[in-house]
Parts: sequence; C-alpha cells; structure tokens
Amino acid sequence: MVIYDAPKLDLLFGALANATRRAILDRLTSSDQSVLGLAGLFEISQPAVTKHLNVLQHAGLIRRRKQGRYRYCSLQGEALETAEEWIERTREYWEKSFAALDEYLEETQNKEDQA
Repeated sequence: MVIYDAPKLDLLFGALANATRRAILDRLTSSDQSVLGLAGLFEISQPAVTKHLNVLQHAGLIRRRKQGRYRYCSLQGEALETAEEWIERTREYWEKSFAALDEYLEETQNKEDQA
C-alpha cells in the first residue's frame, strides 16, 4: 500500500483550487513567463500575482529563477504525479465499490423477479 503525504496533497489541491493560479499554470504550459508578464495578464496587482506564485511554488508546481533583472517562472510537473497517484487509487476504489453495488442490485432484482 502506498502512503500518501497528506500535507503535500493539501498544498497541491489548495493551490489548484484558485482560478487565478490555474490560469497562471495554463499560461506556463506554453512557455516560461516573467513575473511581470504574468502580472500583466490579470486585473490584480503585481504583489497579488507574486502571492499566487508563492503558493504555486510552495506546492511544487512551479520554479522561479532570476535572469538578469527579471524573474521567470516555469512549470514543474513532478508535483502532479503525487496527485495523479492519489486520484488513480481513489478511482480504482470507487470503480470496485460501484461494481460491487451493481452486483448486489442485480442479485436483489433477480431475487425479486423470482419471488
């Protein structure tokens, strides 16, 4: 059995729960972006964008680097592997549970039909 790091998942899903942060991640899928470039995409202040970037970085979803006078952000996909594993495990559980429920309902229906 795989043990999942609940605090890590909490950070990850918490970061993904915000529409602005998801939009930032969507933007980073095409290419690395400067912090100022990202700030220009939203109708919020640059410090507010920086706070969103801090959350994403803390969750392990992005990396930031300094190049000259500018700071750039890039996507870091490894953090999503933890979520993917958890989602897959949960999906398997629910599929087994629904299959068992289907079997039970079918047996119950067959018993009723025979009675």
